[in-house]
Amino acid sequence: MVWGERVVVRDGVRLVCRDWGGDGVPLVLLHGLAGHAGEWDEAARALRDLYRVVALDQRGHGASSRLPGDVSRAAYVADVVAVVRELGLERPVLVGQSLGGHTALLTAAAHPDLARGLVLVEAAPGDASPRTPEEIGAWLDAWPVPFASREDARAYFGGGPAGEGWAAGLEDTGDGLRPRFDRDVMVASLAEIGERSFRAQWPQVGCPALVVLGERSFVPAADVDAMLAARPRTWAASVPGAGHDLHLERPDALLGVVGPFLEGLD
Repeated sequence: MVWGERVVVRDGVRLVCRDWGGDGVPLVLLHGLAGHAGEWDEAARALRDLYRVVALDQRGHGASSRLPGDVSRAAYVADVVAVVRELGLERPVLVGQSLGGHTALLTAAAHPDLARGLVLVEAAPGDASPRTPEEIGAWLDAWPVPFASREDARAYFGGGPAGEGWAAGLEDTGDGLRPRFDRDVMVASLAEIGERSFRAQWPQVGCPALVVLGERSFVPAADVDAMLAARPRTWAASVPGAGHDLHLERPDALLGVVGPFLEGLD
């Protein structure tokens, strides 16, 4: 078996999951902004023999509803809770990269009895970042859409495993390859992050947590120090030679760090 598609509908929004099966502790894998569940495929293949692995296309992304009316942080959190409950994932470990990590963090904070553990990959609570929505909008506007070929897309996104991961998120629309998301939905999904800090939510997380950063991390070292100081049962690790997309660039190294953490939870 590779993976099976599971669909959860919440408030009219269709949420599509890649269910890799398995009988162990459940893992819910959450991609970042403008990403897709397939980014976790290599990690999921390595983990499914020991864990029950589910990767979610979050609202507005991938095969899930493209134009949800609500893109608040609370809506993303409620989606994770709905998937966990509908698929019967008892006390899962939430694993998220970038915005997916932020969603995982807020879910664990708002529902302290839901998560067994939390893995944040290139993610932190952070302060308000007013320029972020505009900067991400400009970045998306610069994409040379439609891409003429998957090879062109891979090259545009830097080549290698990271370029492959980003290119895999595109769909063939007949006139080339285009993103499986709406640009304005992506920007709107960052509105709250631009307006407010979420540092107060971090101490509300009750489960053990692991923060994994790339050597060229987007997360300031001072933020990680603050996270470690703010609550117990928190660990941090760095993956050499990796950047923000370390789950694509160095999945082997990521699993080398996450594996012992997961075993410790058992």
